[in-house]
Amino acid sequence: MTPFREQNQVTIGVVGLTVIGLIMLAAFKAQDLPLIGGGTKYSAQFSEAGGLKPNDEIRVAGVRVGQVRKVDLEGTHVRVDFVVDRGVKLGDKTGAEMKIKTLLGQKYLKLNPAGDGELKEGSEIPLDRTVSAYDVVDAFTDLADTTERIDTVQLAKALHTLSATFKNTPEEVQASLTGLSRLSRNVAKRDDELKKLLRHSDVVTRILADRNQELVKLMKDGNTVFQAVQARRALIHQLLVSTQKLSAQITALVRENRKDLAPTLQKVNAVLATLLKNQNALDASIRGLAPYARVFTNTLGTGPWFDTYVQNLVPVPEIPLPAGFPPGLPPVLGGGR
Repeated sequence: MTPFREQNQVTIGVVGLTVIGLIMLAAFKAQDLPLIGGGTKYSAQFSEAGGLKPNDEIRVAGVRVGQVRKVDLEGTHVRVDFVVDRGVKLGDKTGAEMKIKTLLGQKYLKLNPAGDGELKEGSEIPLDRTVSAYDVVDAFTDLADTTERIDTVQLAKALHTLSATFKNTPEEVQASLTGLSRLSRNVAKRDDELKKLLRHSDVVTRILADRNQELVKLMKDGNTVFQAVQARRALIHQLLVSTQKLSAQITALVRENRKDLAPTLQKVNAVLATLLKNQNALDASIRGLAPYARVFTNTLGTGPWFDTYVQNLVPVPEIPLPAGFPPGLPPVLGGGR
């Protein structure tokens, strides 16, 4: 057998790159592999997509059991391919509904198990057993577009003509038509404000839809904070109870020692008043003490003696030593220092 080092390096590189590419492809398509992917594949027909997207959740009785894989247009209807976890039993009459997951329009697919048999793998739920979602964003958009195309002046005139035509009808009908005519006139007068309001509503809903993930994260973070507060509820309660007890003890201590504290506080006030009265003198003393402390430190800081200089002092004259004086002493005793 040829040693590894002596084999063709180009062939080894090509084979290695091919294997790495296959591994990466398998990693990206892991959910479609028969052993790793798992789950049972189904599909459903809907009259419209309704904002449903791939990777949205599949739920049964509120429990997440799978996810949407693909949403495509197929003829006159929308085909939704999805995968359900193995072990979830679905009857042969199972239906599907698009539901709103969040207030901002995120959707999920709800399965309604029904029937005595079992829904076979790869089966497609027909259009008559599916219900599409109602999209609030699209509804506001269509309402804004529709109101902009309405000729409110012509509508008010038509309703007014209708009211005049039925003026000889019973009073109940006349009152209804008169109120309808007044309503149309008020709508015509507020036409610009209504259009502006609807346009702003459309902008707000679109912004909320675009910031869906951020708002959901904010709500989850707030929920986490509330859970932490709930978990620390006993500690917070104990802290409040201890604080209350401490306050009661301090209050009792003050009440018991009020007679002793009052004279003490009065004396303290007298001392403070004296200090305030002599504040200027204290300031001057502190300012004058600084040079004195500096000179005094210099005098005593050079060794175990006083290092002081007296100006204009006459030096002590030299005195000859008497006979028999111990040797080793300096011949001069003193000086100007």
